[in-house]
Amino acid sequence: MSDVTLRTYVFLDSMQPQLAAFIGTTARGFLPVAGDASMFIETAPGLIINRITDVALKATQATPAIMVVERAFGLLEIHHRDKGQVMDGGQAVLDYLGIREHDRVQPRVVSDQVIRGVEPYHAQVINKMRYGDMLIAGESLFILESEPAGYIAFAANEALKAAHVKLIDASLFGAYGRLYLSGPEAQIDAAREAALRGLKNIKGRKEG
Repeated sequence: MSDVTLRTYVFLDSMQPQLAAFIGTTARGFLPVAGDASMFIETAPGLIINRITDVALKATQATPAIMVVERAFGLLEIHHRDKGQVMDGGQAVLDYLGIREHDRVQPRVVSDQVIRGVEPYHAQVINKMRYGDMLIAGESLFILESEPAGYIAFAANEALKAAHVKLIDASLFGAYGRLYLSGPEAQIDAAREAALRGLKNIKGRKEG
């Protein structure tokens, strides 16, 4: 479909416990558990997500945790214990749209910063708006912003695989995605490196 842009198309081979718990806190669908395989698909315009969900679920036994429909963008997450079910669901969507995986938009890092030794009042302000773990004063804080937004889930998963850090918050849909991780300085540096490397390895077409 020439009028549909595949903004995000990314496979998570094993959802990390904190990411699964975060999605369980914020999503309204069939919630994943740690170790599930997962696929995030983001489109423009948003309304096509309803049709894409129908295609993916009819083709497989995968279940959706997230289905967001906005005017500009839509986001679907599907998951299953069997990686093959998730990959088949993604392929069914590609076939329906008449495109291939490399037609997805390549992720772009919009902002990347580490705040070391977070001040107590700064931590308290962030804790008031977070849906994940608590940010403790003195920890280091990694903030990552990406476009398209859906790739933040993959970046978070790669970071959590690589380092002992805490998932404070993540915005997985909208114009930009945003990730907050906290922990000891060395662990945050390792998480940052893994997240940026993971995004860099996703190939696609550059938008606009």
